Amino acid sequence: MMIIVGLGNPGPKYANNRHNIGFMAVDAIHRRHGRFTPWRARFQGELSEGELGGERVLLLKPLTYMNESGRSVGELLRFYKAEPTDVIVFYDELDLAPGKVRIKLGGGAAGHNGIRSLIAHIGPHFTRIRLGIGHPGHKDLVLGHVLGDFAKADAAWLDPLMDAVADNAALLVTDKPETFQNRIHAALKPATPKPQTAGKAQGQVSASTSEKD
Repeated sequence: MMIIVGLGNPGPKYANNRHNIGFMAVDAIHRRHGRFTPWRARFQGELSEGELGGERVLLLKPLTYMNESGRSVGELLRFYKAEPTDVIVFYDELDLAPGKVRIKLGGGAAGHNGIRSLIAHIGPHFTRIRLGIGHPGHKDLVLGHVLGDFAKADAAWLDPLMDAVADNAALLVTDKPETFQNRIHAALKPATPKPQTAGKAQGQVSASTSEKD
């Protein structure tokens, strides 16, 4: 059994915040794959059970606010007698360009309060999937940036990113995280236009921490 967690803050006020990209990723997986149950309230969060790649999978969105995410995940692990290595966590990363993805097992919190809470409750040995949201350029602007909504123009990379996460989610539970990361980046890489012949070109007409963090 694998546990896929998305980090964010609950409620409509935060729904479109950059800080909630972890929630968005898990929601995208839930929508794409029909073998998941409807969300229900459990373990201080929202839980859905289903299957990816032939493996049993739990999806969890902690509703404890970002700073206390570990309480929800810890409660779930104790109930199912699962290990931290069974946990995969999606969350926002300031130090990655928008749309970039990095995956690693273990490590520190690197200033992310949601990850700090998980480490406090379950230890550091879980898989982290960092989803880039970009840095505003100065530390004084960080809070407003992460708690600000995605701009309309962000849909140009955010929508393809969520689609690619959902399409390739099974790779995460079949021990192929590097393939998952590579496919995400391939999906977001702009296609190289094919060269045109002069004749064709002439004949053409030219017609996007939490407030508690």
